[in-house]
Amino acid sequence: MNDDLRMNWSVRSIAAIFLGNVLYALTVKVFLLPANLVSGGATGIALAANHLTGVSVSGFLFLVNMSMLILGLIVLGKAFVATTLASTFLIPAALEVFDRLLGDFVLTDDILLCTLFAGLGVGVSLGIVIRTGASTGGMDIPPLILYKCFRVPVSVSLYAFDVCILLLQAPFQEAENILYGIVFVLLSAIALDKTMMIGTTQTEVKIMSGKSEEIREAILKQLDRGVTLLNAEGGYLHDKSQMIFSVISNRELFKLEKIVHGIDPASFMVVTRVSEVKGRGFSMDKRAL
Repeated sequence: MNDDLRMNWSVRSIAAIFLGNVLYALTVKVFLLPANLVSGGATGIALAANHLTGVSVSGFLFLVNMSMLILGLIVLGKAFVATTLASTFLIPAALEVFDRLLGDFVLTDDILLCTLFAGLGVGVSLGIVIRTGASTGGMDIPPLILYKCFRVPVSVSLYAFDVCILLLQAPFQEAENILYGIVFVLLSAIALDKTMMIGTTQTEVKIMSGKSEEIREAILKQLDRGVTLLNAEGGYLHDKSQMIFSVISNRELFKLEKIVHGIDPASFMVVTRVSEVKGRGFSMDKRAL
């Protein structure tokens, strides 16, 4: 990667971290706080500790965040901690700015609407930040460690942690508030997962045709995509043939179908959506380094 690409990547990452944290703070101010929703994450742990031991919320929150930051430093490295520190200062700063700008402004008193949009806002904002390799700190760090060490999806472990934290608050919260909190956590996990997958999904195609060589050449020349030929055998007549395997972008599917049907209208095609593709032509340059 040359210096210009490295610089562009850094600028994009900084912009994404800034945008994600500002959106997170705006969501908290406009939807989470007015509805008095129970919270997951480090804030939820601090609230539970306050009710159980009397320790101040801010003091316990500081301890949790610092503990997670040290854990992140050990497992995820210095670069991760640097970007997480940025989030640690950006969120309270942005929240303070929105608090001064908006004051007591309430967009809606409907707790269901607040729950829905809080879940979407938190999930999308976390997804934007996590895609850069950073986090907003606190209990976002353990899911990233689990993903790195055991490939556990971030959204799944984040959801599990948040549900456990919500249950810690159950003894001193109304049952309805806990239920809304679970909906909030579930929606944020779904929104996070979808945001993490934006731009990474591709289309896998398998083509069975008697004109596999013509189709192979057309894909290579007209779509500039790689092709793999797999030996295949029909299950009924046991006739030998070659199956074409290729991965293309979602936008190229219509063009590929037109190419294939133009060469062999009787061809058999299987189309599958794949969540992520790594390798030459996708996560790496098409040309050899």
